[in-house]
Amino acid sequence: MILPSIHLPVEKTLLGAGAMVLEELRGPMTVTHLWERLREDPTVGTYERFVLALDLLFVLGAIRLTHGTIQRTQ
Repeated sequence: MILPSIHLPVEKTLLGAGAMVLEELRGPMTVTHLWERLREDPTVGTYERFVLALDLLFVLGAIRLTHGTIQRTQ
């Protein structure tokens, strides 16, 4: 469920949800603000998938948490 496969399209994976998070994250945002912007997106789906996507992006080094806001890394 993390990566796409023959039977699992990217829109149903955490990688797809992470891509949507990165697309929306243009500047530093709080978790609440980011969730409010993405809660209706079918790729992100539930709050649980949103948090798992954030975890994945953090582990991959794509985002960081600084002073209570999430931001993309360079």
